[in-house]
Amino acid sequence: MRRGLARVLAALSLAALAGCSGAEAAITPPPGVPEPATCGKVNIASNPWSGYAADLAVVSYLLKTELGCQVAPVKLSETASWAGLSDGSIDVILENWGHDDLKRKYIDGQKVAVELGLTGNKGVIGWYVPPWMAEEYPDITDWTKLNDRISLFKTSKSGDKGQFLAGDASFVTNDAALITNLKLDYTVVYTGSEAKLIAAFRQAEEDRTPLLGYFYEPQFALSDVQPVRIPLPAYKPGCDTVVDKVACDYPKYDLDKVARKAFVDSGSAAATFIKNWTWTNADQNAVAKDMVQNHLSADAAAKKWADAHRDTWEGWLR
Repeated sequence: MRRGLARVLAALSLAALAGCSGAEAAITPPPGVPEPATCGKVNIASNPWSGYAADLAVVSYLLKTELGCQVAPVKLSETASWAGLSDGSIDVILENWGHDDLKRKYIDGQKVAVELGLTGNKGVIGWYVPPWMAEEYPDITDWTKLNDRISLFKTSKSGDKGQFLAGDASFVTNDAALITNLKLDYTVVYTGSEAKLIAAFRQAEEDRTPLLGYFYEPQFALSDVQPVRIPLPAYKPGCDTVVDKVACDYPKYDLDKVARKAFVDSGSAAATFIKNWTWTNADQNAVAKDMVQNHLSADAAAKKWADAHRDTWEGWLR
């Protein structure tokens, strides 16, 4: 009896050892193959414009499907996103428009953030009118003549001044200072969102109503709204350093990524992926249009783009 019981226990012990050995073999890479990089949770700032939403859609989709990351978008304005890099609530800002003052504060001063390279997108901000106005009033694109056309742009919100229409008050803008320093008798009126600004330009063209306002690219709606830009005094490096004294046009922006230093230093696979991620204005506009006009979900729009551009994003994984 004892000998039989001993045999049974020995057999069970061997089986247990064999099971442990098999499990260990299943998770141990072959000799010479490095351990896979880990990802974990990534907190990504979500800023309120369609181009940024397109960035976030594609980056999040590929982080989840290719690297197994847990992505947590955090809705914030541009400046609040930078504060998140300091308190640890934000790991990365995917699309930064300049903000040299914030770079000096958080990168150079506090040393809690780092630049993570360019997105590949080219940013343009400016003053625009709907196409019909440029045709009917050829001098409307001469900013020095805008005071002669104030009556065209007066609204119930602007009073005796001409109205300059802007989007979200948190967007990068020098418009109030420009109006003052160029001695223009206008006032800034905010729609409150990108969607309302686009709708206003569309309606102004359809109804042939006057409109002067802020617009920018990359922007998916440019293809059908087609506003006409009003050149302001030429931008020169340093002319916008003191915001209250700005009297020059906006610079052209090479949009970049900014990340929390501790996140990058952690060796996260997500940080490497986002550093490698670059695409074009056309890429961004295509995804943004699918999300806004074609009503695709963020994941569906991202998958559509990813399926058509595998050769592009596979390079971001290396």
